[in-house]
Amino acid sequence: MNCIKLHKNFKLNGKSFTNEEDVLVFSKHKLPDLYTFLKDWFDETSIVKVKTSGSTGKPKTIELQKKHMVNSALATGAFFDLQEKTTALLCLSADYIAGKMMLVRALVLGWSIDIVEPSSNPLLSIKKNYDFSAMVPLQLENSLSELYRIKTLIVGGAPVSNTLLKRIQNLSTAVFATYGMTETSTHIAVKLLNKDAMSLRGGMTWQSQNYKTLPNVNISIDTRNCLIIKAPKISDTVINTNDIVEIISKTEFKWLGRYDNVINSGGIKLIPEQIEKKLASVIDHRFFVTGISDERLGEKLVLVVEALSLKTEALKLELKNLTSLDQFEIPKEIYAVKAFVESETKKIQRQKTLDLIFM
Repeated sequence: MNCIKLHKNFKLNGKSFTNEEDVLVFSKHKLPDLYTFLKDWFDETSIVKVKTSGSTGKPKTIELQKKHMVNSALATGAFFDLQEKTTALLCLSADYIAGKMMLVRALVLGWSIDIVEPSSNPLLSIKKNYDFSAMVPLQLENSLSELYRIKTLIVGGAPVSNTLLKRIQNLSTAVFATYGMTETSTHIAVKLLNKDAMSLRGGMTWQSQNYKTLPNVNISIDTRNCLIIKAPKISDTVINTNDIVEIISKTEFKWLGRYDNVINSGGIKLIPEQIEKKLASVIDHRFFVTGISDERLGEKLVLVVEALSLKTEALKLELKNLTSLDQFEIPKEIYAVKAFVESETKKIQRQKTLDLIFM
């Protein structure tokens, strides 16, 4: 039987509630997009069905234990010291785990949460200030001028580009990248992206920008150097990931890339995400590198750029002169596509984008 209870300090769009039924009545009439999830959350079952994003495979529906989602919310609250009556903004879709967990945190921890329609510029009409929120990189990029309204922001769904990283360094908002997945009820670790924000706040100190794990999360690696997550409070099973990492300490790791994306070119193993970091200094458009079949090398490294037109030869020359690139990290071919194929959660789908070129 479900024992989920409503925190006495929970507020939704400024309204307080005496019981769970009041929340359901309010959401059914005022916020119908949230009603289905809230109805499931307060029912007698112990699980919630959640859609995965499909960024690393086909989208699917999985079952999460409500107790694990509660524990995840408690861990986030403890890590960021987000007490009762924290003010929060939900600007993500509640169809996916990131949006659902913002609601769960508010319900469990007793936050005052406001809901706005998910959009690429969620702070456009916002006049209030908030303690906490979550966004995807596109929302962050479009909200820089108004981001001072949020004290702490977590960003997930896709990597934050080097260009955007530079633009957030002087902001007062503490911006954290998250590491996690639907199966772990969102993040199990976070990485501070702008150290200056913490020094301005005069509170928490950060010695590095590696990912730091939340409470009750144990990490290790397998023979592929891929991350293994053991976190019994949020998952009944040990989670073996395809993320290549370097373990720094019991609570810290450095993310290097996806094992699925590794390119074996003439016996040399190339990690696309590491090469992309180096290429970001000379490419203004969105891009990615990947491997395609090659008779001589097995796979050859290619660069795919999202651009209507591209001076390919000039870019090739620039990459050859890029001193940070090793010889094997220089793309053999460069392709331009009008627009990348994306998942519903705006993650780039590399293989489907590649299919546009070679279909």
